Amino acid sequence: MSEKTIKINLTGLDQSELEKFVAELPEIKFRSRQLFSWIYQKKATDFAQMSDLSLPLRRKLAAVAEIGLLALVEKSISPQSGSTKYLFSLQDGRRIESVYIPEKDRRTLCISSQVGCALGCRFCATGTLGFTRNLSAGEIVDQVLFAERDQMLEITNVVFMGMGEPFMNTDAVLQAAALINHADGLAIGSRHIVISTVGIVPAIERFTAEKHRYKLAVSLHAATDEKRVQIVPIARKYPLAQLMTALHAYYEKSGRRPTIEYALLAGFNDSKADAIALQKLLRSLPCKINLIPYNPAVAGFERPSPERVDAFAAWLAQMPAAVSVRWSQGDDINAACGQLAARTQERQ
Repeated sequence: MSEKTIKINLTGLDQSELEKFVAELPEIKFRSRQLFSWIYQKKATDFAQMSDLSLPLRRKLAAVAEIGLLALVEKSISPQSGSTKYLFSLQDGRRIESVYIPEKDRRTLCISSQVGCALGCRFCATGTLGFTRNLSAGEIVDQVLFAERDQMLEITNVVFMGMGEPFMNTDAVLQAAALINHADGLAIGSRHIVISTVGIVPAIERFTAEKHRYKLAVSLHAATDEKRVQIVPIARKYPLAQLMTALHAYYEKSGRRPTIEYALLAGFNDSKADAIALQKLLRSLPCKINLIPYNPAVAGFERPSPERVDAFAAWLAQMPAAVSVRWSQGDDINAACGQLAARTQERQ
């Protein structure tokens, strides 16, 4: 008995990789462009849908290849905001989550880059899972393809802020971002793609050197090393002095302001002294600051009162940076920032 044919999954392959695949069939080079369009622009899930390919070619493709890397386990929709959380199963049985966030002027998808996370940030639900593995470029981009098919609309913004640290999986993240951005594919503009990092300095330096045009966001959460290492363990390896040097270089070479994400944790980093320290740290860095009132996810951390949040924002009012308070959507279904843990919803 012959062994079962192992099929190559085409989701996540870029144009050059599809050209190589087509050449080995063998077929003419133009077929690779057709496949690219069907997978990323028309979001096909089956070769049978590829109507401009001959029937013999479609059968040939189906015998050696497949499309799609995710299986939906559960979809949860927030009655408060309309946000949708997707729980996906990967082909090895591991699970990840993505969150669709509808707003008046944008349709955002928050996507994952790893199964779990190795960094163990103390207040993050994903950090409690530990690290299992990196996602492939295909597993990353397939989250966007799936959401667009399910929502029956085009995503306008993609943020790499789901499960995992994107810059601990840089190659796959950048390949996925290129596919999401590609004019012949999903065609989401680079200014509408945000890659968030907790501060992996060598990856920020690479991002700068390679002149990527995606937006850069940094999860800071504390303005002194003494406090930051208590909640972000990787800060021991990359202290604030190194991080700020990398961010200044990024701005100087790209002309783009990084976004600083600051989760407000009641009684820990929300005092006037913390605001003054944040001003001192960022005063010479052109940037944007997003204050994120904590979304309950891990015992021991709480959200400040709305009055405290407003006071903290007011203490930063003299900064040249734009300061915004971002109240996350989807916390009623554990879909807000820091709450993703790849588990089924607990039902009452």
